[in-house]
Amino acid sequence: MKVPLLDLKAQHQTIRDEVMAAVTRVMDSQQFILGAEVEAFEQAAATYCNVKHAIGCGSGSDALLLALMALDVQPGDEVITVAYSFFATASAITRLGAKPVFLDIAAADFNLDVAQIEAAITPRTKAILPVHLFGQCAEMAPMLEVAKRHNLPIVEDAAQAIGADYLPFGECGRAGAMGAIGCFSFFPSKNLGGAGEGGLMTTNDDTLAAKLRLLRVHGMQPKYYHQVVGINSRLDALQAAILNVKLTHLDDWHAARQRNAARYNELFAQAGIEAITPPVERPQRRHIYNQYTIRAARRDELMKHLHAHDVGCEVYYPVPLHQQQCFADLGYVAGDLPVTEKAAREALSLPIYPELTAEMQEYVVEQIAAFYAQS
Repeated sequence: MKVPLLDLKAQHQTIRDEVMAAVTRVMDSQQFILGAEVEAFEQAAATYCNVKHAIGCGSGSDALLLALMALDVQPGDEVITVAYSFFATASAITRLGAKPVFLDIAAADFNLDVAQIEAAITPRTKAILPVHLFGQCAEMAPMLEVAKRHNLPIVEDAAQAIGADYLPFGECGRAGAMGAIGCFSFFPSKNLGGAGEGGLMTTNDDTLAAKLRLLRVHGMQPKYYHQVVGINSRLDALQAAILNVKLTHLDDWHAARQRNAARYNELFAQAGIEAITPPVERPQRRHIYNQYTIRAARRDELMKHLHAHDVGCEVYYPVPLHQQQCFADLGYVAGDLPVTEKAAREALSLPIYPELTAEMQEYVVEQIAAFYAQS
């Protein structure tokens, strides 16, 4: 049996007619940059994320960069974040000449260890940038308390978490609605994936929304008149039209991923594989499972075994950001972030996409059990 890590073709077949109709509509209009399609998606996304404003942009990476630009992050400033994330989390900070201050993660959910934030704040701290990793919100209540005491904005890296909820905040607890700005990616592998690159920024602040809209178009308003130096990062109409189709199916896809996660949990419990730790869904969270990430003894050997038996799997992230060569000048050494470094050695993501069948999941767990049984 072949079990891919992700099967976008399977999803596309279920909505092909809707998507192609949307694409044809845009092609017939010959209006590709911003415009009505983008505005319609922004309105729908704002409603879905329970925010006043949603602003499309070129990618999730650009969303982070634009958010920090809107908050006036400058050379010499510091931004508190995590080292266990995709590179864009930190590169957005350094591209502005600021310094990422890497904190460790909580072992249970791979998200920022909130208890470490206060001690990391200095007079140069300009913002806090948590990541809602793998589809589960970070511990936002105490984080927002610390941020409020120190008058610091929070930028939520919600690239993997559109539709995830932090239930203690009720309707205000959706990913991207709790901080000053939320940042999303529509890379094709995301739960809400486009047909290429795309991103989104969310906020409840009218002033920040206006700045974000200005910054994404070279700081230009009106045409050819530049108030500030922005960048060119616009969500195009084709992507917006496709995303608007997919947004109507998103909660059904979330529910399917949640069912698949529950099935994995049950299968692993039945198999009794002591070398495997399934992901933890924290209390009062709506986990949307962009990834189903286990911890595994002898992870790299297990991954080779699974690939040899046609099971897709992936390591996110084998080299934490504080150990990347490009950040060597920050002075971090092995052991500085022990929980992060341990996760980098143990974490393995398994197929979790909505169209995954029960038989496929059974095969995945059987192969993992077989690997540990033979050793």
